[in-house]
Amino acid sequence: MIVQSFLIKAWLRRWGWIGLLLCTRLLTAQPVELQIPVGPSFQFVAYGDTRFTDPTDTKASNPIVRRTLVAAITTSKPSFISIGGDITYVGADPNDWKVWDNETVAWREQNIPVLPALGNHDLKGDETIALANYFGRFPELKNNRYYSVHAANTLMLVLDSSIDETAGEQGAWLNSKLDALPGDIDFVFIVLHHPPYTSSSDHKMYGGGHSARSPEENLARMLEKRQSLMRARLVVFSGHIHNYERHAHGGVLYFVTGGGGAHAYPIERTADDAFTSKSINYHYLLVHVNGRVLDITMRRLEMKEGSATWTEPDEIQIEAPAAAAARVATAK
Repeated sequence: MIVQSFLIKAWLRRWGWIGLLLCTRLLTAQPVELQIPVGPSFQFVAYGDTRFTDPTDTKASNPIVRRTLVAAITTSKPSFISIGGDITYVGADPNDWKVWDNETVAWREQNIPVLPALGNHDLKGDETIALANYFGRFPELKNNRYYSVHAANTLMLVLDSSIDETAGEQGAWLNSKLDALPGDIDFVFIVLHHPPYTSSSDHKMYGGGHSARSPEENLARMLEKRQSLMRARLVVFSGHIHNYERHAHGGVLYFVTGGGGAHAYPIERTADDAFTSKSINYHYLLVHVNGRVLDITMRRLEMKEGSATWTEPDEIQIEAPAAAAARVATAK
């Protein structure tokens, strides 16, 4: 409140009543809340680190893999696609976004909604230009860097990991959404770019990787504390690491799904990582919601002599508890 009062006075002194109106509007604006109409049984795709860029730049990403993944996702006919950041290689480069436009045209032709999270590469270069390119492709976000999506009995909270997820305005918004969770929500999906848990590290043992950062570790502690008090199940989708990982802590399920086309690398596997492969893993996740049952399948792509070979080396199913009997009785 003190900060808001200071800002209002500053804008009033500098720009008069027009400034006051603009400042008040900025301070009271709420992140957009999207609604996606789906039935009780639906599926969506989660993946990230696609790095759309000049197809001749095979160091930044693998264009053949990237296009093959897009085609396979199109064929699966998901209700929507969640991309956990690093959509482009250089967010401020309009040519990278033109590659996105050209290579994902099938998604728009089939009216498949795309729900993006900001990654560090999406902000690369002049950040003002990068954000203009980003929001120009996703006008439904209305310039919100974090937002929510309601689909049947699920709520997706998309975060901007370039700012602290548990502090400031984003942290207050996240806590308010979790505090006011509707009773009919069985699954809460948290989507962000930087992972709270990862087998990878800054040592880059096999040529690439990053350690988990303290803001995301704080986010994990907060989510796990809340999970112990929640009926709905919390599931986290992140990227940044160009591989696949699955972790579980405090009842929360954590996925790293950064195999969308950016140059991939093997990673050392920690003891808590349920996926033990030390291979390169280009992939996407197919997430099937069927009432209180959630099934998540990792669809792995390997290109062999120019042909796509698909496998499903990891799958997990979880179930959300039924509403408390007392609550049901009260409702009657």
